[in-house]
Amino acid sequence: MVQYAALDVSDKDTAIHVLDEHGRLVWKGKRASEPEVLATAHRRHAPELRRISLETGQLTPWLYHSLKTLGIPVVCLDTRHARAATALQRNNTKRLRL
Repeated sequence: MVQYAALDVSDKDTAIHVLDEHGRLVWKGKRASEPEVLATAHRRHAPELRRISLETGQLTPWLYHSLKTLGIPVVCLDTRHARAATALQRNNTKRLRL
């Protein structure tokens, strides 16, 4: 089963969301914002990892290059482009009233 992950990075912790090829949540958690810690979490919780998305930010250059060196398939997304792409998805959260 192909898996994809997204990282929401802050100075101390990084939120991780792992999705399967159908967009279903496989695992989510938080780990320290350290490349080795993040790589270990992905190897454990996403053994069939195809790609990790990482938004641009203060730690992005360091994390990107460190994760690449550790063999993690990471891509960097500009925040504005990521927001524009998700805005195209239809997400109707209104409840149907009978």
